[in-house]
Amino acid sequence: MNNLTIDDIHRIREEHAISTRNMSFDEYKADLHKEIKPLLDSLKSMKTAIYSMEMEPSIVAEHQATYRKKNKK
Repeated sequence: MNNLTIDDIHRIREEHAISTRNMSFDEYKADLHKEIKPLLDSLKSMKTAIYSMEMEPSIVAEHQATYRKKNKK
């Protein structure tokens, strides 16, 4: 759906308005959730896959500085 024209956008909005005209809000929400669920599940599985990758822990720390007292003259 790249390069949509203004006419394409208006046509899509009109089709959507017609298809949802007689829906209650709860029906509309349920229909929307049904359409979004596959994408949401895909994103969740990608997130799980990223976090479950075996990665070696890398700990970065700086050496603790040691200070000497000045010799008094």
